[in-house]
Amino acid sequence: MIEVEVEDPAWTLALPDSAAIASQAASAAAALGRKGEIAILLTDDQAVRDLNLRFRDRDKATNVLSFPAPSTAPRQLGDIALAFGVCAAEARDQGKPLADHLRHLVIHGVLHLLGYDHQAEADAEHMESLERRLLAEMNIADPYCERPDQGDHVQHRP
Repeated sequence: MIEVEVEDPAWTLALPDSAAIASQAASAAAALGRKGEIAILLTDDQAVRDLNLRFRDRDKATNVLSFPAPSTAPRQLGDIALAFGVCAAEARDQGKPLADHLRHLVIHGVLHLLGYDHQAEADAEHMESLERRLLAEMNIADPYCERPDQGDHVQHRP
C-alpha cells in the first residue's frame, strides 16, 4: 500500500495530480523489492529542512529524504518526504517538467527504502541504472545524461 499526503498546497497548485504521480512512481520502484507499506509526504522546504536536521544533522532543505522502516516493522518499507521548493527549482534549473522530476525523486527514494544506496561508485551506477530503466518505462528521459539544451550539465545524484 502506498499512501501519499500532500501537506504543501504548492504541490497540487503546480501539479494537480501530484499524489497520483508519486504513487505511480513508488509502485514501479517498489515492484523491484519486497512488499510493504510506503508513506510519501509532499511537503515544503522548511519541513524537509527540519527532518534533515533532526535525523541527519544537516541544517538545510534537500529534494528527497528516505526513512527505511525498522526491521521490527516487516509490513512497512518506510517513509519518503519531498520538498516542493527544492524540487521545483531543480526541475526548472534542469529544464525538465516537474512531474518527471517528481517521478525520478520518488523512485530514488523508494530504492533507498529497498536498501540501495549511492555511497560507492559501483552502487551508484547500479542504482542509477535501475532509475533509468524505470523512468524509461514511463517514457521519461534519462535524468543523468547530458542535455543538449544545457551544455555540459549533468544532474547530480539526489
